[in-house]
Amino acid sequence: MSNQKQGGAQEAMQKFGRFLSGMVMPNIGAFIAWGFLTALFIPTGWMPNEYLAQVGGPMSKWLIPLLLGFTGGAAVYGHRGGVVGAIATSGIIAGADIPMFLGAMIMGPLGGFCIKKFDNAVQDSIPGGFEMLVNNFSAGILGGILAILSYMVVGPVVLSINDVLRSGVEGIVALGFLPFVSILVEPAKILFLNNAINHGVFSPLGIQQAEEFGKSMFFLIEANPGPGLGVLLAYWFVGKGMAKASSPGAMIIHFLGGIHEIYFPYILMKPQLVLAVIAGGMSGVFTMNMLNGGLIAPSSPGSIIAILAMTPKGAFLANIADVIVATIVSFLVASPLIKMSKDSDEGDSLEDAQASMKAMKAASKGQAGEVKVSGKDLKFIAYACDAGMGSSALGAAALRKKLHKDGYTNITVKNFAIGNIPKDAQIVVSQEKLAARAMEDSPQAEHIWIKDFTNNNVYDIISARLKGVEAAGGPVEVEQVKEGVLLKENVKLGLASVSKEEAIRAAGELLVKSGYVEAPYVEGMIAREKDISTYIGKGIAIPHGENAVKEHVKKSGIVVLQYPQGIKFGENRAYLVVGIAGKDNDHLAILANIATTMDECGDAELEKLYTTKDVDMLYEVFTKAE
Repeated sequence: MSNQKQGGAQEAMQKFGRFLSGMVMPNIGAFIAWGFLTALFIPTGWMPNEYLAQVGGPMSKWLIPLLLGFTGGAAVYGHRGGVVGAIATSGIIAGADIPMFLGAMIMGPLGGFCIKKFDNAVQDSIPGGFEMLVNNFSAGILGGILAILSYMVVGPVVLSINDVLRSGVEGIVALGFLPFVSILVEPAKILFLNNAINHGVFSPLGIQQAEEFGKSMFFLIEANPGPGLGVLLAYWFVGKGMAKASSPGAMIIHFLGGIHEIYFPYILMKPQLVLAVIAGGMSGVFTMNMLNGGLIAPSSPGSIIAILAMTPKGAFLANIADVIVATIVSFLVASPLIKMSKDSDEGDSLEDAQASMKAMKAASKGQAGEVKVSGKDLKFIAYACDAGMGSSALGAAALRKKLHKDGYTNITVKNFAIGNIPKDAQIVVSQEKLAARAMEDSPQAEHIWIKDFTNNNVYDIISARLKGVEAAGGPVEVEQVKEGVLLKENVKLGLASVSKEEAIRAAGELLVKSGYVEAPYVEGMIAREKDISTYIGKGIAIPHGENAVKEHVKKSGIVVLQYPQGIKFGENRAYLVVGIAGKDNDHLAILANIATTMDECGDAELEKLYTTKDVDMLYEVFTKAE
């Protein structure tokens, strides 16, 4: 097989794994609730109670499969796809006497796919005024048909597959071959397939096994922190340089925090150490199997705290021994491998390994630096933030302007709130603190994570991808500032410096006074700032409400407060505080002007804006045609 075909197969497997993981991860709370109730109230639990034990049954039978079905459908076609996916899943649940997790992971995405195809086929032929009627009946009828199909056809097939898998698993366990699974699992973790393996493969199998036996070893195969802990201990005892110095902190994050990715660079630095984690993993699984251990639900994250919380009565010894044995064996194998290394100082190599890790993680998750969408196929870029009206709008405006200036007018760049990212978005740009939510919302897209929506390398990444692709040409639509979005009386100059919260509140109260928002929106602006700073660089901040208060926006409006002495935003100082309320995207033209001003104006020109006493000067900058 050629390298190109191998790369394509690997990429396809990663996407498939991320999609499976994306169905399970958002619903981990439901798994934990079910596991918690089961551990407490079943006959072998900590507080046996026949009456309360009945609560857990419907969770595994109906709740979790329906959540999986809805999440899978929504991943394909938003909320509408999720509804049809859940309806289709109900049919497969009704036709089975075991928890249909695997069936839900089939029918959910299938339901989303079918309703998406139906909508695409009929959306242009629906008579005006009949859209709601057609949408509701099509979802109900198609969902009902899929429910019958899943009950009569898919259900029996999945039950047969489940029987084969269960027989295969029982055979592997009976033959004592389960420890050899670590030969595949441990190297795959280093390639950042850990979540895909744990939540996409082991969790569905483990949940079905736990329903029958009260626990499952599958939950602890990938999640075991022992192999990684052993490697970090070996670096601490016999390592050198930066690797030795940094390993104690890494151990705390790995073992107590459950962030296994922290030890990956230490193995990438010396690839032969993969033998240590394989040996540790195998010995741990062998110990757990021998002592009859296992968990009652997925351990997420893979922290010793989460593992103990999900350990059923009677399995503590086995699970603790599993972790201890895996740690000792991994340590014993890793120590001589590190000692035999010829590196006199491991500082530089650790930095190189960390850089390599970031590149690999970017490749597996579509992070900045490895955008996989080819230039010729790129049509739709989405900027996403919590509310979709401020930071993301500014970033989208800046990138759109640069691309259009280069002639790529066929590429759509729009901003959205996380939760409303279109399913046909090919690249999604989000702030790094929101990256996990953005990936859950749009698992089909490549993701770029940034610290700052205005000061980043997104344009360089996209431009490099587009090199060699002929610019599309064509006219660029002129963005006009809507009348009334910014009023001259809402440009306030020469204000005395106050605290950041006071400045944001002043901007919010001015938005309220001008009829743009209702009073609760102001508190949403304060809450947004506590979560993620709205300082965007070059002396400008754009405070706006979080997504929870968008319902209090009456119409788009912007207010501009000038503080010549500045307002402290953390370590930065803002001289223009631009309060934003966005509805129907009427405010985007002004944000585009802000982006242009920041991009094209030098320090001297910006200084004039920060100190001018001429309202018309600022008003003109904000409202000029883009």
